[in-house]
Amino acid sequence: MTQITGHTRVFGILADPIAHVKTPQVMAEVFARHGVDGVLVPMHVTPDQLPQALDGLRAMRNFGGFIATMPHKAAMLGLCDAIEGDAARIGAVNCVRREDDGRLIGAMLDGIGFVEGVRQAGIDPGGTRVLLAGAGGAASAIAFALAEAGVAELTILNRTASKAEDLAERVSEAYPACRAEGCSVVADLASYDIVANATSLGLRAGDPLPLSPEGLHAGQIVAEAIMEPEVTPLLAEAAARGARCHPGLPMLHCQIELMARHMGAIPGEALTGTAAAGSAQ
Repeated sequence: MTQITGHTRVFGILADPIAHVKTPQVMAEVFARHGVDGVLVPMHVTPDQLPQALDGLRAMRNFGGFIATMPHKAAMLGLCDAIEGDAARIGAVNCVRREDDGRLIGAMLDGIGFVEGVRQAGIDPGGTRVLLAGAGGAASAIAFALAEAGVAELTILNRTASKAEDLAERVSEAYPACRAEGCSVVADLASYDIVANATSLGLRAGDPLPLSPEGLHAGQIVAEAIMEPEVTPLLAEAAARGARCHPGLPMLHCQIELMARHMGAIPGEALTGTAAAGSAQ
């Protein structure tokens, strides 16, 4: 696509804040590669205005769908007309297709992106002990994907322990081989093979760290779900302690074509389970 015309199909990404998002640039590359006359537009929508914003998007006949990111993923589950894949058990949606009749069909692809991102970096999560910070939409998707990838133990750290415990229970029910537990305090950070941040802490300047960095060491991998800044305060602390750092942007690159498929922008089956991850390459 060289210019936007009246024939151009419109897609969006909804977030609050919005300035940090990288998806429009990455999706533009996908559209160009597939010859799609489409554009993905950043849309700054606050949580209290989300239902009203969706009413407007439903009415736009040239609107194909959108990506939902922080803080809208959990709320989107109850605002979609139908859900595909494992979004219901995860409890969140990050990609939505608008049907011709205005119905919104949601899916959750963050878990696919995170696991495939670390795999492409040469990191095999199978058999590892993982500490995952967060129990929201992205964290839930990542937790299920890590369990499916064969992690031996998964500790979910969240300020509200009950949310972490609930997520751990759901993961354990779906994947009994994964020993999952939730907590609000970690006793021995140094004992984990992988430490992952799936909270929004680090997105805004002045955010506190999602966890105390004391105990991070050179034998660990510290991974982010935040895409901008590329080096979050947590990754900076981890690097200073010799840990291997994995940034958040690969999570987007590894799910972007599946997002385009789900929204109907490019042809192909809109697979939404972690077994479909290889299709995103």
